[in-house]
Amino acid sequence: MSTQKKFHCACTGLALETAQSHSAAQDITLFASCFSPFAQRVWTAMEYLGIPYQYCRNLLAWINSSYHLTLDEVDMRKRSDLLEISPKGLVPALKLNDHTPVRGLHESTVILEFLEELACQSNGLSLLPKDPYARALVRLQCDHINQIIVPSFYRFLQLAQDESAQVTAAQDFRQALETLIGLLERAENDALCEGDTEMGEPTGLGLWNNCGAMNLTDVMVAPYLFRATNVLKYYRAFQLPEGVKFKAWTTRLLEHPAFKVTCSTEQLYLDSYERYAFNRPNISQVGNAINSGKPLP
Repeated sequence: MSTQKKFHCACTGLALETAQSHSAAQDITLFASCFSPFAQRVWTAMEYLGIPYQYCRNLLAWINSSYHLTLDEVDMRKRSDLLEISPKGLVPALKLNDHTPVRGLHESTVILEFLEELACQSNGLSLLPKDPYARALVRLQCDHINQIIVPSFYRFLQLAQDESAQVTAAQDFRQALETLIGLLERAENDALCEGDTEMGEPTGLGLWNNCGAMNLTDVMVAPYLFRATNVLKYYRAFQLPEGVKFKAWTTRLLEHPAFKVTCSTEQLYLDSYERYAFNRPNISQVGNAINSGKPLP
C-alpha cells in the first residue's frame, strides 16, 4: 500500500558530498535532480572524464513534473537559467558559461556525445573505442538501452499494477537485459582491437574485464541497473539476471568510483520512486508519457 513517502529535494550520501564539492563556478554548469537516471548518466560521465563543472540542483523539473512544491522551495533564478537552456524545463542540461551569449545543451544522449568530444580534445579520455566498427557496436548497445531497456523499466515499475501484469513486465525487462548481454558478448567476440588495451587487457567495450575503463554503454545503462537493485527489488521483487560474467560486470560497474560518487542513499530512491510504483496521476512528464503510450520526453 502506498505510504505517500516524502519527496527528496536534495542528494544524500556520496552524491551530496560530490555535489557540494562542485559548488564553485566553472565554465560548465550541470543542472540535475537528485534521483533522475538521465541526469546521473551525464554526472557519471563528467566524473569519469574529469571535466570540471559546477553542480546546480534545479527544482523546475520537479515543478513541471507535478510534484507540488511550494514557491518557497524554488530558486527563481535557477528556474530562469534552466528554461534558457532546456525549453521543457527537464534535466539534465548543461550551461556553457564561457560563451557570450551563454550556450546550453539538453537531452542526456546529446550531452554525452558533447562530453565525449570535449574530453578527447582536452585530456584524451574517451567513452568510445578507437576502432570504427567497435564504436558502432557500442552505439547499437546504447540504442537498445534507450529504445528498449528504459521504456520497459518504466512500464514494469509504473504500469504493472497487478500481479499478472507484473509477471509479464518482469519477463519483458529481463529479456531486454538479456538482449543487452548478447550485444555485449557480440562486441567482445567480434571487435576487441589490439590498439584498445589498458594494462594488457582490452578496453572500450564495457567492463567485461577488470581494467577500470568505462564506455558510453556503461554510463547509459548504469543508472537503470542500479535502480533495478533497489527500486525494482523493493517494489517489484525483481532480481537481475544470473550469470558469473554478468554479475562481475554489473558489480564492477556499480562500484566504479565515477558512478558511486553520483549515488544517493537507497532510501532516497525508494521514496522518490514510490509515486511511480503506485502510478499516481501526473507523476512526471516521463510518467505521463508512459501512461499515454507516447515516446519519452
